[in-house]
Amino acid sequence: MNTRILDFTQNRELSWLKFNRRVLEEAQDPSVPLLERMKFVAIFMSNLDEFFMIRVGSLFDMEHTDANTKDSRSGMTPREQLDHIFKEVAPLYKERDKTYAEIKKQLHPYGVCGLDFKELEQQEKKYVKKYFKDQILPILSPQIVDANHPFPHLMNKEIYVTANLKMKEKSMLGIVPVPKFVSEVLFLPGHDIRYIRMEKVIMEYLSLVFSQYEVSDANYIRVTRNGDVAPDDEALEVNDDFRYLMRQTLHKRRKMSVVRLETAEKLSPENEKYFCDKFKIKPNQVFRSKMPMRLDYIFNISGDMPEAMKRSLVYPQFLPQNSPRISEGSVMKQVKRKDILFFYPYESMNPFLRMIKEASADPNVMTIKITIYRLAKKARLVEYLCAAAENGKEVTVLIELRARFDEQNNIDWSERLEDAGCRVIYGFEGYKVHSKICLITYRNRNEIQYITQIGTGNYNEKTACMYTDLSLITADPAIGKDASEFFKNMSIGNLTGIYDHLIVAPTSLKQKVLYLMDEEIKKGSSGRIIMKMNSLTDVDFIAKVSEASMAGVRVDLIVRGICCLLPGIPGYTDNVRVMSIVGRYLEHSRIFSFGTGAAQKIYIGSADMMTRNTEKRVEVATPVLDEDIRRQINHYLKVMLSDNVKARVLQSNGKYRKKEQKEPYTDSQEIFMEEAVYATPAVHVQERGNILRRLEKLFRR
Repeated sequence: MNTRILDFTQNRELSWLKFNRRVLEEAQDPSVPLLERMKFVAIFMSNLDEFFMIRVGSLFDMEHTDANTKDSRSGMTPREQLDHIFKEVAPLYKERDKTYAEIKKQLHPYGVCGLDFKELEQQEKKYVKKYFKDQILPILSPQIVDANHPFPHLMNKEIYVTANLKMKEKSMLGIVPVPKFVSEVLFLPGHDIRYIRMEKVIMEYLSLVFSQYEVSDANYIRVTRNGDVAPDDEALEVNDDFRYLMRQTLHKRRKMSVVRLETAEKLSPENEKYFCDKFKIKPNQVFRSKMPMRLDYIFNISGDMPEAMKRSLVYPQFLPQNSPRISEGSVMKQVKRKDILFFYPYESMNPFLRMIKEASADPNVMTIKITIYRLAKKARLVEYLCAAAENGKEVTVLIELRARFDEQNNIDWSERLEDAGCRVIYGFEGYKVHSKICLITYRNRNEIQYITQIGTGNYNEKTACMYTDLSLITADPAIGKDASEFFKNMSIGNLTGIYDHLIVAPTSLKQKVLYLMDEEIKKGSSGRIIMKMNSLTDVDFIAKVSEASMAGVRVDLIVRGICCLLPGIPGYTDNVRVMSIVGRYLEHSRIFSFGTGAAQKIYIGSADMMTRNTEKRVEVATPVLDEDIRRQINHYLKVMLSDNVKARVLQSNGKYRKKEQKEPYTDSQEIFMEEAVYATPAVHVQERGNILRRLEKLFRR
């Protein structure tokens, strides 16, 4: 292990927990509308679920296979990391519960009331009891646990109501699964949005469920299971369909070991020991949750509100705008004249989809090739690709079935594409294909020409309205030639292809980034590096950042989530600044900028500077060659680096602090929304003037 690097790095998992704390801080921000704050609580919970399933699950696996292995960024063994994680998570639960309770209290005057049974009015109690008897009790599947009834398998993240049961001198445990096919919440009659969670209803009427028993210690629980199933570790015969293997993998995930137990009520010492023994966990893996264990329903509540109330509780509606760089008519013709960059979610994904639809029917188009990692449940993109195949185009779709938690969705889409006549191929053994690249090949007279799209985000029409991403479309023949070579290599299983312009992991992306950083290091204090990504863990990259800092290069890193590098460490990272932006939209774009002025080189792509991305995934980044687009990206970077509302700055001790709040207040995401609206021709002249004055105020400094 490189002992020097331990002087300016921190543990990956603990850094992630700090990121999720920043999400919780958005839920605590009084300037954020109340229902949006509640959504941030829900996102915090969803993030934590995945963290336990994947990261904590992975550490348990490591502990059993090689307990003495040490993390290269903190020097900790798997057990030491787990102990630190459980210690850090416990206070996060308390902070989350307190945040939820405060938001819930503030929502009451608006008529949005999540209720306990004792808070129901008398008529409501009658309604709930009747509903329970008529609609819920007949479909429940209660079970006792005794010598003749073994402890059941509890499904991952499902909620179970439990109680101690007694009949004469015999004691046992009762368990009732909350049915998955009923609503999570029961809405009560009336004009307000008053509701009670289904597990609370069941818990209240356990005496009706277990009518012959004496019921005590009613509770509800939820287990989180290890979800770190790697298909590459499974036995796979050459002739097996990879889709079959993935179905087996999803089935196995449901059976994995428990890594966390959540309980609504405090467990008695006897019950805690009982559950710990059953799940083979330790008491520090048991967490009490004083708020609902699932908050998915909160995303739908605003749909039932009157518009006047909704305006007070949610963000003002913003729809992705039509880009001023594209007009009606043929998208392909416009791209042939000039490269185009779209900035989601401020600009719409529709022009890209229009281009695919156009290509599907264009008699000159011969092939459409694309890599797919995540898709929405409803995807026009798939419709257009299928139409292209049915129109006689050769359509190749490289779909990654191992996109975590989207496996089943991708299996379903792969079958739909194949049925339409598309050629469907999968990723490589041991390497996920995470790139976002699309290539249209067409004939112009007797010449083969290309249109290439390369982006930082998935071809997901839903997340394109929620994640910030860049999407470049170019007719540059050199980029198109590289893209054609890339798809050929993917089709024949060649990971070691050579490209003139594109940089491709696992063979050339990290190497090229390190080389470009070396070029800046040679410039000393005249060097400049700005990079934006989701996470930073790669030790080679971290070491190079330190080398650049020691050479006097000014380095700005915009890292949304995990950052294992510590800035401001004397002698190592004095010239490094790290900031994180957590706001209304999920920051997702990856931008790599080296140098300034005419010599500046900018790349955008799909990769974070994480070892898994740089060494174990197929990633693609493209140089930005168009001068106007380079100015566009530089503007985006300038605004983000100026953010003093949603940005936090990483300190040398690993903690984040908000920037000093002073005018002009710069919320980068708000600026980008205003700019997108300002650029739309249909905007009223007066509103455009207001926006322009706000933007001028920002950039006067």
